Amino acid sequence: MLLLFSVLSFILAYILRDAVVPHPAPPTMRRANVSVVTQMTSTKLADLAPYTEFARAAYCSPTIVTGWHCGQACEAVPSFNVSLTGGDANRIQYYYVGYWPTENSVVVAHQGTDPFKLLSDLTDANVPKKPLSVTLFPGVDSSVEVHSGFADEHALTASIILNEVKSLISQYNARSVTLVGHSLGGALAELDCVFMALNLPSNIAIKGVTYGTPRVGNPAWAALFDSLISDFRRVNNKKDIVPIIPGREMGFSHVGGEVHIISFGNAVECPGDDDATDAHCTIMSVPNILEGDILDHMGPYQGIHIGTIYCT
Repeated sequence: MLLLFSVLSFILAYILRDAVVPHPAPPTMRRANVSVVTQMTSTKLADLAPYTEFARAAYCSPTIVTGWHCGQACEAVPSFNVSLTGGDANRIQYYYVGYWPTENSVVVAHQGTDPFKLLSDLTDANVPKKPLSVTLFPGVDSSVEVHSGFADEHALTASIILNEVKSLISQYNARSVTLVGHSLGGALAELDCVFMALNLPSNIAIKGVTYGTPRVGNPAWAALFDSLISDFRRVNNKKDIVPIIPGREMGFSHVGGEVHIISFGNAVECPGDDDATDAHCTIMSVPNILEGDILDHMGPYQGIHIGTIYCT
């Protein structure tokens, strides 16, 4: 019931904002028709499973993530070594950092929105955009704007996480950093991708895998992201409505890399950023929030559900 109330509250706020705030022009469609929708192979889909489990584990309390004792999610990636955990699932989402020997990669994962925590919901509802912090994102032009709530949440832990990432890179001679998250956690992971790219040596590869991620910034953000991050998957499940908010009419645009799960074992990779025209891609199959299903937000992502109640 609280989940339904949270969703309805967001929808009402969205509608009221539409009624009183003049809309900027829709973002320019930059990459339409550059490629076609591609069916994902079973191998590619199976390869996503560890990242899905990392995103699932981010909803577990740091008291059990420390030591990697978070049930099925932790058991699915047994070689992972956690070095830092934090957050309170309220003002600061849970997060953890660790080393994944299988991929010789440092992994950073952020918890998504818990509808039972009011402050988290308010973060999601803080729709106005603002430029990125010049301290955290050096050299980025002020025309690049992102969701204020996401930026503020990211800033709370950015420096702490970066210091731990640098330490693990040095300790293990890691060659890459992997950013993972679901929902709000996916937005934080998207911000982290650019943050890490700008603050780590250029020989460290940056990889991102997110789930049910809302739009994070304006078209300038999407262009910057696409120019810096080439290894990125933004996974959407069926009729999930979260990936279509905040709306493009508010000046927001997704980055590239959409993977849309249509049904179990059936997913496609969609072209462009927020401009795919194929019926299988989210922007066409979920044209508005009334035609979506919020329950798809929690999965299953190839058989794996993500959310607080699935931390077992």
